Amino acid sequence: MSTGIAADLHRYLQQSRESLLRSLADLPEYDIRRPMTPTATNLLGIVKHLVGVELGYLGDSVGRPAPVTLPWLEDGSVWESADMWAKPDETREYIVDLYRRAWTHSDESIERLPLDAPASVSWWAEDRRETTFGSLLVRVLEDTAHHAGHADIVRELIDGQAGRDHTATGDEQWWTDYTRRVREAADHHR
Repeated sequence: MSTGIAADLHRYLQQSRESLLRSLADLPEYDIRRPMTPTATNLLGIVKHLVGVELGYLGDSVGRPAPVTLPWLEDGSVWESADMWAKPDETREYIVDLYRRAWTHSDESIERLPLDAPASVSWWAEDRRETTFGSLLVRVLEDTAHHAGHADIVRELIDGQAGRDHTATGDEQWWTDYTRRVREAADHHR
């Protein structure tokens, strides 16, 4: 079992993973797939992207090949952003299952490897490929937390459901009043 900094990093990574999957809860297939920004950000695509992030950085790059083959890596379409959206035949269950398998594989790496274990990222420029497992764990945590934040915003755009601390901050009236105050402050600069 990991302890100290590794355990802290692992705990925060798991919180971000769970937050990301909560963003899919109770939404129909269309809503988790549809592009919500001009760059086509979508909920299921974020999850799909993080499958490859975890398997690549916390698996392949530390000598622990992925337990599954990712079609978008196999055919090279990842370089055309095929990891950022779900094809019609890629179900929610399929992608979420891949994500859970990826995080199980990553968790095994966290348990087995010290933070200073050597790592090599094959897709990075040759002069900066060599790194450590700890550095890659921090990178994956940052990327996952970053995308979980995106997912919170995308979810709020879809159906108004805000992140996990929304109701702890205030009730509906509190948020209505708060939004009004923010809008009024912004309106001074029209």
